[in-house]
Amino acid sequence: MRILLTNHFPLTGSGSGVYTMNIARALARKGHDVHIIMPENEALSSLEENGVTLHPVYFNGCCDGALPFNYPCFTTHPRSLQTFYDLTDEQFILYEHAFRAAIEEEIESFSPDIIHCGHIWLQAYYAADYGIPLVITAHGTDLIGYKNSERFRNEARAAYDAAKKVIVISEGNAEIVADIFGKDDKCLLLRNGFDPSVIYPEDIRVQDELDAFDIKGDYHTIISFAGKFAHFKGIDILLEAAKIYDKDKVATLVAGDGELFDEMTELKERLGLKNVFFIHNLTHENLRKLFSAATVSLVTSRNEPFGLVAIEALACGTPVIASNQGGPLDIITPEVGLLFESENPEDLAAKVTSVLDGEVRFDTKRIVDYAVGKYSQDSSIDALIEVYETAIAR
Repeated sequence: MRILLTNHFPLTGSGSGVYTMNIARALARKGHDVHIIMPENEALSSLEENGVTLHPVYFNGCCDGALPFNYPCFTTHPRSLQTFYDLTDEQFILYEHAFRAAIEEEIESFSPDIIHCGHIWLQAYYAADYGIPLVITAHGTDLIGYKNSERFRNEARAAYDAAKKVIVISEGNAEIVADIFGKDDKCLLLRNGFDPSVIYPEDIRVQDELDAFDIKGDYHTIISFAGKFAHFKGIDILLEAAKIYDKDKVATLVAGDGELFDEMTELKERLGLKNVFFIHNLTHENLRKLFSAATVSLVTSRNEPFGLVAIEALACGTPVIASNQGGPLDIITPEVGLLFESENPEDLAAKVTSVLDGEVRFDTKRIVDYAVGKYSQDSSIDALIEVYETAIAR
């Protein structure tokens, strides 16, 4: 099959971007031809990766022909604070023209059998106009966007109506889609997966990981967090909890960037947290090392649409403590982690302390086996291919 993927964000820095790259690699390993259209604000040195052809739409004046503003987001992104709702009419016209042009170019030169768009949003609305079978994945932030603003609701509704199939990534995600668009047999649950060629356990010493970020101190334990600095990710909850579970030899490493970075830095200073370190956004290689070195990883979202970062931590053998809202309810079992009461830093701190003090213990091999067996992208790609085949046959 010739498969055209599109996403509203770059292929790193967000769950949906990573999802798009993961399925692209898995499809390519199965022998399918895959092209990806996505925004970028840094000029790419190569337009091919792991057998996948990349078609960037450039933003922020990063190179000739780039749009003169940053790519828009639903909340925030490590490399952009621009939102869809703040686009001027002129910027919106430029955005639509650029992505329609990219889609038309791919249709002309690549002739895809199917188009698979990330998010029930603008790119799916554009793609629906070209008579090619359309599949959409609802990632959750698109649904947040739909609820938070009336702008682009008509386009989202039209995209949903045009899709042959709509993939939802968690039970909670499915309920929100049904609430917004109505129950429909076009929706089906296919959970996100991780790429086992990129995410896997490594033997990383705590000190070596601390040295990589020039963190000084006599620490023997790392607690990890990775996510964008947006309100729904609950970094403020993590910091409030860290004030409670703080121990001299325990370092909490918080990886990510976003619109709340300065605000969270101020909160960290106000709370007097000497053992919490912000290390900005990481590549997947460095994220793998962080998770592998950590004793436990935290997912503190107020309501996480899915929680790919939780699966990636588990795939590195690291137990996860996550909030009891949204996607983590489907992922975290007592064998691989703990759930805490959402927005309750005291409960989060208690759960962290139970792991640090050895009251709750986990088997690393069992955690890895669970992640690989249930969430490896290669193990679920056949189900996605079947979705494509069904959509094409309709």
